[in-house]
Amino acid sequence: MDHTNHVRLTNAELTPDILEGAAIYGPQDEKIGSVDHVHGSQVVIDVGGFLGIGAKPVAVAVNQLDFMRDEDGNVHAVTSWTMDQLKDMPEHRD
Repeated sequence: MDHTNHVRLTNAELTPDILEGAAIYGPQDEKIGSVDHVHGSQVVIDVGGFLGIGAKPVAVAVNQLDFMRDEDGNVHAVTSWTMDQLKDMPEHRD
């Protein structure tokens, strides 16, 4: 997916309603997770699993992901982290 034409979200758009469910893409442009929910200034990403089963929740700062909207209006984020790096992070518990 070519992200060059996607519009970056403003800080005002970094809200739970907009971010929840957003796909997260890794450095090889592969889907590595999705935003489960927003927890303060962090997003909780479900990493791995299949259809939400067996996924590991990890928390990262919102500003460590590059959130954008594609041509169809779908919100997603890109990161330099790999799925393995996210899986190695401590599990988030609310």
